[in-house]
Amino acid sequence: MSTGIARFGDGRDWFFEARYGLFIHWGLYAIHGWHEQEQWRGRVPAAEYVKLQAAWNPTAFDPDAWLDLLAEAGMRYLCVTTKHHDGFCLWDTQQTPFNTMNTPYGRDIIGQLAAACHRRGVPLCLYYSVADWHQPNYPNLGRHHELAAPKPGDEPDWDRYMLFLKAQVRELCSNYGELHGFWWDMNVPEHLDESVNALIRELQPQAVINNRGFDPGDFGTPERDYEQDPARSFDTPVEACQSVGLESWGYRAEESYYTDGHLLRSLDRYLARGANYLLNVGPRADGSIPPESAAILRRLGAWKAAVGEAFTATRPASHLVPNPQLLLTARDRTLYVHLVGPIGDSVKLKPLTTAPLRATLLNDGRPVAWATNLAPTDHLDQTGYLRLCGLPANEYANSVMVIKLEFAEPLQGPPTATTGDDLRVR
Repeated sequence: MSTGIARFGDGRDWFFEARYGLFIHWGLYAIHGWHEQEQWRGRVPAAEYVKLQAAWNPTAFDPDAWLDLLAEAGMRYLCVTTKHHDGFCLWDTQQTPFNTMNTPYGRDIIGQLAAACHRRGVPLCLYYSVADWHQPNYPNLGRHHELAAPKPGDEPDWDRYMLFLKAQVRELCSNYGELHGFWWDMNVPEHLDESVNALIRELQPQAVINNRGFDPGDFGTPERDYEQDPARSFDTPVEACQSVGLESWGYRAEESYYTDGHLLRSLDRYLARGANYLLNVGPRADGSIPPESAAILRRLGAWKAAVGEAFTATRPASHLVPNPQLLLTARDRTLYVHLVGPIGDSVKLKPLTTAPLRATLLNDGRPVAWATNLAPTDHLDQTGYLRLCGLPANEYANSVMVIKLEFAEPLQGPPTATTGDDLRVR
């Protein structure tokens, strides 16, 4: 398979096959169910926030239930928060008592999750926040995602904090078997230190590392569709991240949710361009996934099961048709048309003029009609371009239609700058 993105050529190449993963934000903030940055956004005094540690007892936590949902959603890997900005750690760390072992629950969350992932062959990636509102050496200076000032008793010292951080990285990369990724967040000072990722690579050579840490890492991380990259395909590794909820990544009791259509368009826009996609849910304080979140993942999973071949061993081909309302992927004699934008009941594939042997709506298997006769809007060209007609656009208004076009001859044409592949219908 070629997507125009160079492979790593080592154990990290699992990333290019997995494509779609489950993101989990979970910690003390789930107890009140407001936001994962409750302490900072809610202006909660640190002395009050730490009392949540005594209430941490997720008796319904079942890593296999999480992985069952992951499988139903059509996802292939998992990324979980080990420590968010509040500093509470979900593993048996020796570097701070502010962790899950010193709670009524008293068990290692990451250890249980890692064991389940290894048993079921699910790649596990770990999220780690550089910003830390609890650790006394972290210099909270009132910058973004930091406390306004050090807490009473803190001893701000960046060098000492980095020793703490590296010790925790070593624990995570040494004590939980094979890891497949390390997902940094909030390097607020934008500190550079290549030795940190070098340590991860030494201990976990198959782990991909994102670009939010202490050097550029392996892949980019566009978030929540904030970055509307107009590129028709990517030439470097990318993993977009999104949450099912509009307000929060952690559990929010009064959450508002994106429509299925929005999430599917976002997912398709990245997968069809060769990127990975990480979709987040926030478990409740007891460890269970909220029913609304689980239902969304299952519905998206049903869509992916139906159209998944359009992302399997295919390559981005959107350069063939400049229409911004659609994206294309291709394999041999097959072209997949992804209708990610507003459309009517037909779509024109200008400048393509070749009629396919078959056209099929993958969402439900029904045949799709086509035409190549002259349309009124093409009177200046006096050319009939390939059109797909009679589409059930209203029926799939809250989804993404994917149409499979099968041609008699291989797709041929000169190599393109974006993919380097022969891939143009004549």
